Amino acid sequence: MEKRFEPKRVISLIASATEIVCALGKRDWLLGRSHECDYPPSVLSLPPLTQAKLDVHGSSLEVDRQVKTLLKDGLSVYRVDVGLLREIDPDVIVTQDQCEVCAASLADVEAAMCNWTGREVNVVSLRPNGLDDVFADIERVALALGCPEDGLALVEGLMGRMQNVVNLCAGLPQPTVACIEWIEPLMAAGNWVPELVAMAGGRNLLGVAGQHSPWMTWEQLQAVDPDVIVIMPCGYDMPRVMAEMPPLLAHPGWADLRAVRDGRVHVTDGNQYFNRPGPRLADSLEIMAEMLHPGQCDFGHRGTGWMPFVGPA
Repeated sequence: MEKRFEPKRVISLIASATEIVCALGKRDWLLGRSHECDYPPSVLSLPPLTQAKLDVHGSSLEVDRQVKTLLKDGLSVYRVDVGLLREIDPDVIVTQDQCEVCAASLADVEAAMCNWTGREVNVVSLRPNGLDDVFADIERVALALGCPEDGLALVEGLMGRMQNVVNLCAGLPQPTVACIEWIEPLMAAGNWVPELVAMAGGRNLLGVAGQHSPWMTWEQLQAVDPDVIVIMPCGYDMPRVMAEMPPLLAHPGWADLRAVRDGRVHVTDGNQYFNRPGPRLADSLEIMAEMLHPGQCDFGHRGTGWMPFVGPA
């Protein structure tokens, strides 16, 4: 007999958690989302409970300056709609305390609930630093929703897909790779991205698995001179990344980089894929494999999840 779980009133304040809830088959339980939650598309009909305190339409340098100013002043980067939160009256709120820039944090949620007079709410705060943490978070969300078996099944399926990529890339040439998570100033990709590079048969040069993404200098990028450069700014789709490329192109050392000379600079939708620690990290691994091994790997993501950068050297 099919198991039926008692429906819960769920709010997700981070895009990756929204994807997790939906992948667990509980889309109908979601009653609110963050302003950044946009996948699957059906969640766009849900009311947003958060808002950024900065102008996200500025250049990467301007956005960076705004974020640093807010954090320096001890302010949160996001607002939580306390009134709407109480009106929805959730059973479960999923948020995060991994990055105070990525989404509304646990502290934001606790501040919004400081005078909460309703019933007890289960606040699930995710903290993914590496792939194992992402899988554990999926299981934690499933447990909070009362469907732990679904969580185990989802993780098993994702791990199977990812192992398929590992097997396909085994024995292929191992290009050196630099993943850029922010353009101005430069930031390398850390956390789970170095793991994805390794699983796709590459050698990651900047950023450490399981650690926060580090700032880096032009001198560091020039010193490692990678075979492949992957541009994956957090929160940016491919058209936005293309618009942010001029500072890279203007640097006097850009044209001399091996990846630029060989035409192996790739632009990705870092917002939808690499920077969301949820189910679509399996897609992200497939994208990485396509970029590193274009002749051997084709999962159908070119043009939607990534594309070669074509522009002035």
